[in-house]
Amino acid sequence: MNVREIEKILPHRYPFLLIDRVEEIIPKESIRAYKNITIGEHIFQGHFPGHPIYPGVMIIEGMAQAGGVLAFKSMKDISHEDIKNKVVYFMSIDRAKFRTPVTPGDKLEYLISVIKNRGKVWVLDGKAFVNGELVAEAELKAMIVDK
Repeated sequence: MNVREIEKILPHRYPFLLIDRVEEIIPKESIRAYKNITIGEHIFQGHFPGHPIYPGVMIIEGMAQAGGVLAFKSMKDISHEDIKNKVVYFMSIDRAKFRTPVTPGDKLEYLISVIKNRGKVWVLDGKAFVNGELVAEAELKAMIVDK
């Protein structure tokens, strides 16, 4: 999925759309997506001047956005119109760990796997990699609700 297809599912837009492409999706199982980190990211104006580090909270949000795409693509018989009237809300973030800084020029790859799904609630295992190295991980819980 390219960014235009992602925008049909997620309500996020620049500068807060934090996935550029979906490489692979297995409904109800997993998604592999990525974001190219560039020096042009607005966040680098303040985090940190002269020493740009992509914030961990943005990595977690990217995981959540990829998880949102996975959740919507896993729902049977949901129309584009139905998707426009729904949103994914965070319920919790557990066991978040940040292992290596992410910097401009990195390709941040997200691998999100379903731990559990009950109705509108999704529990996801999120991992972020740069060049195959684990840079961050977290367990995310989210719910799909009407806007």
